[in-house]
Amino acid sequence: MKSLKLFLAIGLLAGNVSIKAEDKPIDIVVHRSPTCTCCGKWIDHLKQNNFKVQDIVTNDVQAVKDKYGITEQLASCHTAVVEGYAVEGHVPADDIKKMLTTKPKITGLSVPGMVTGSPGMEMGGKTDPYQVVSFDAEKHVEIVNSYEDAK
Repeated sequence: MKSLKLFLAIGLLAGNVSIKAEDKPIDIVVHRSPTCTCCGKWIDHLKQNNFKVQDIVTNDVQAVKDKYGITEQLASCHTAVVEGYAVEGHVPADDIKKMLTTKPKITGLSVPGMVTGSPGMEMGGKTDPYQVVSFDAEKHVEIVNSYEDAK
């Protein structure tokens, strides 16, 4: 045990081992319908990107959408909550991480609908263009990222 501690200490001093705050998993709670298969694929995408997912299967995802003011125009098949923000639909993990880093004064992010090629909606090589939008309590919607490489 002493040799392991010494090895770790030497590795840290030598710069061979790095411990970063951003390596800590990000807790996220996903609310989804029991019948939706793409939600599980989006959850896998989150896990692959250092999110620790609490998966809540429910027949009333609409209650979560209502709580966060997710309108019909913003809606998708699942709703997640991370650090007080709502994440609606197939939002890429990098966009969620950027939101958590910059901490904008918004309610959350959304990829409205179920866009082919967005995380969890992969269908072979086909990708439709889509946008990630932010939204707030006053129903202001703003584009925060665009994915335009349709195939």
